[in-house]
Amino acid sequence: MRLNELYPFPEERKGRKRVGRGAGSGLGGTSGKGHKGQNARAGGGVRPGFEGGQMPLQRRLPKRGFKNYEFKVTYEVVNLDRLLQAFPADQKEITLEDIYTRGLAKGGLVKVLGGGNVDRAVSVEAFCFSKSAKEKILAAGGEVKELLAAEGETEATEE
Repeated sequence: MRLNELYPFPEERKGRKRVGRGAGSGLGGTSGKGHKGQNARAGGGVRPGFEGGQMPLQRRLPKRGFKNYEFKVTYEVVNLDRLLQAFPADQKEITLEDIYTRGLAKGGLVKVLGGGNVDRAVSVEAFCFSKSAKEKILAAGGEVKELLAAEGETEATEE
């Protein structure tokens, strides 16, 4: 079976409307647009939300809430179990570059979450760690290296 053989079958699909192909087609002359007027013109019609000059709904309603788009920080999250599964057991240090090269993150800011268990001492480097992830890594005898996104400096935490 191929994609073009899937339902709906070609004979069940509605064909496109071919306008301006003569009087016999039923859509000749004005091409189904009526006579004159804004909607009969090329590129005619009104923009979405236009209400004929009346104050449109999106302008009648008040603005609400706080917008912080410019300063919003979004992280790519990686769970501990996926992180440790992607690296061999003899690897003691997982750097940010290693995380990117293994495809666990696309290249943005990385946050490590505490899903799963840590069965070996490992040093992990990321921009942010959840509280549970930090505790699990430190409890296993590992090290947490938290990078500062703005300055590119590192801050190590170990127990």
